[in-house]
Amino acid sequence: MAIQISPNGRLMTIQTNDSSYQMLADKNGVLLHLYYGSSIGAEDLSDLIVRSDVGFSGNPEEAGLDRTYSLDTLPQEVASSGVGDFRDDSVRLTHPDGSCAADFRFESCEVVSGAYSIPGMPALYDTDKKNSETLIIKMKEKASGAILHLYYGVWEEENVITRTASLTNAGKEPIYVEKFLSCSMDMMDRDLDLISFTGRHAMERTMERTPVTHIKTEFGSIRGTSSHHYNPAMILCDRHATEDAGDCFGLCLAYSGSFTAMAQKDQRDQIRVQMGINPYQFRWCLTGGETFFAPQVILSFSNQGFSKLSHQYHDILHEHMCRGRYKHERRPVLINNWEATYFDFNEEKIEKIAAQAGELGIEMMVLDDGWFGKRDDDNSGLGDWFVNEKKIRGGLPKLSEKIHEKGMKFGLWFEPEMISEDSDLYRAHPDWAITIPGRVPNHARNQLVLDMTRSDVRDYLMARFEEILGNTKIEYVKWDMNRSICDMYSHIYKGEQSGECYHRYILGVYDLLERFVQRFPEILLEGCSGGGGRFDAGMLYYSPQIWCSDNTDAMNRLDIQYGTSFFYPISSVGAHVSACPNHQTGRSVPLSTRADVALAGSFGYELDLRLLSDEEKAQVKEQIKEFHDYYDLTHEGDYYRLTERDNTSFTAWEFVAKNKERALVEVVKKDAWGNPLPVHVAIKGLEDNSMYVCSLNGIKRSGKTWNHAGITLPKFLSAGESMKFTFMKVE
Repeated sequence: MAIQISPNGRLMTIQTNDSSYQMLADKNGVLLHLYYGSSIGAEDLSDLIVRSDVGFSGNPEEAGLDRTYSLDTLPQEVASSGVGDFRDDSVRLTHPDGSCAADFRFESCEVVSGAYSIPGMPALYDTDKKNSETLIIKMKEKASGAILHLYYGVWEEENVITRTASLTNAGKEPIYVEKFLSCSMDMMDRDLDLISFTGRHAMERTMERTPVTHIKTEFGSIRGTSSHHYNPAMILCDRHATEDAGDCFGLCLAYSGSFTAMAQKDQRDQIRVQMGINPYQFRWCLTGGETFFAPQVILSFSNQGFSKLSHQYHDILHEHMCRGRYKHERRPVLINNWEATYFDFNEEKIEKIAAQAGELGIEMMVLDDGWFGKRDDDNSGLGDWFVNEKKIRGGLPKLSEKIHEKGMKFGLWFEPEMISEDSDLYRAHPDWAITIPGRVPNHARNQLVLDMTRSDVRDYLMARFEEILGNTKIEYVKWDMNRSICDMYSHIYKGEQSGECYHRYILGVYDLLERFVQRFPEILLEGCSGGGGRFDAGMLYYSPQIWCSDNTDAMNRLDIQYGTSFFYPISSVGAHVSACPNHQTGRSVPLSTRADVALAGSFGYELDLRLLSDEEKAQVKEQIKEFHDYYDLTHEGDYYRLTERDNTSFTAWEFVAKNKERALVEVVKKDAWGNPLPVHVAIKGLEDNSMYVCSLNGIKRSGKTWNHAGITLPKFLSAGESMKFTFMKVE
């Protein structure tokens, strides 16, 4: 049984295969966090809390004369606001009389089978309700009577615990929610590092590791998206934790909008960690009887380092967040015309690219930006989702038919959430764009953002999808989003509801995405926001793959895909072989290396194939064959990082089949030095008591020996050169 509750109903212990999580509602109804870590029993651990009279930490009324009892020092599951806990709060309310206080006390708890869902937002799902159960804790605000429900979804086999919360206004007058985080947790007796994944456009998810100290470490996004700059996921780990050893706690937010994440030691060296919707410009009017839900945070724990933690996230997100036909079905190898033509194309050019691609074994032609409206550059046309027949003579149905005649599938690019001022849509509906009345709006890429809080905007976009996708044979859609959101204002949600716009925008995006996937379940949907600007667990609920980065330089992609791999399954990583010199960095890398790097993702090409030599075309044919051969490994196997990011010599990674029958190792030499040293590569994940033969040298050894001794490459690689080899189980 994954959830155990004591006879008095106040001690709650959550068990997964390898972890335990314990809470206690004390005699005053304060919900205390007692433990999260390696699996233990269900004994009461409240003796771990030793109270003392701490100066300037006041005492609630229930404490009476007991000066050792303070909300400012107790480890808690809900961080109160305005009532004596001077650390960061997790719930902040403004009441009808203008007071700002939130003090929630335990009322009851119950266990239900299956995973909970969140209205209008993504969450891990359990179709047959056999893999999970849910603990629901009811709490009540002392003065206002507002009801807080805490949800703990438990995935026992997967070593995952999810958290969310809902708030119900039990009164008649409206209350205002100023802050409402999904997860707050106080961890006792821990000296931990915080790992975050930061970056910028075209260099996303760079791993940063820093000690958790008394100085607050907080990161997040106020851009209306999860952003290129900070990913909504973090790891707390032992100071000396590595890929294979040490305690690691992961937190991953299934949300695609503005978010916040924080860790800080308090005066008693407890660590408060929090995650949820960013309170920046957030103010939700909660009328009598209404309920507000927070997005889901996915927690996981490993006492065997980062590799195991990553496997747990890869498995849960792949199996219980991704949906639809392409969750497990092999994705087609595609060619995208963007870097081959940019806006300068017509149907003849696209047909020629498709013809060459088909001859090489590529399975899908994707038509990128520029096929619609008046769209010859990025200054006009967004919102006018009508085919430009000056470029595509005969329209999309005819072009699609010709591509299918070549034995290929057809895909199309959209940027539904955006609008150009130079567009028929803007001229007809200027109020559909997010702008503040009386202010000249900021532009990014010379475009504005459609107000996705509006149902009429979403209905218009859905009607365009219906018209285009319903009348053209299209098997793939790339959904892009190419700017951050500012000048936030809605002509629908204004005045007292203006603080709801950022969150309602994301709810609107989720609503349209859900309508899309329900209407077009056979279409492979790839998410994108200038590459990896919205690469988060929430988007995986709708699109099983996301364009990892606009930067296709193979050497930069080593770092980008490295950081991405800590939380997100390799099957979700959109990765392409592009032209050289690379269009983002100007670097030239061998075609074989570009393909080996792209093999660690959903594989495709983004270049003019007609410019390749005959030798290079033969390489492309072989690369596609290898993608097919290794697909079960790369998309369904376990992924291991074999080198640290700061290894300046080479990067290596490995895929191991779930049944341990075979493994694939890839190595890329990053730099070259005079009088070079041999490259020695660690091997992981093979079955100790089985024998494996290595394709690199034909040597047969036990998995245990390979795992401990590794392998030294038999040749010296030049800078930018790659190598891959396999291990096969033999009798």
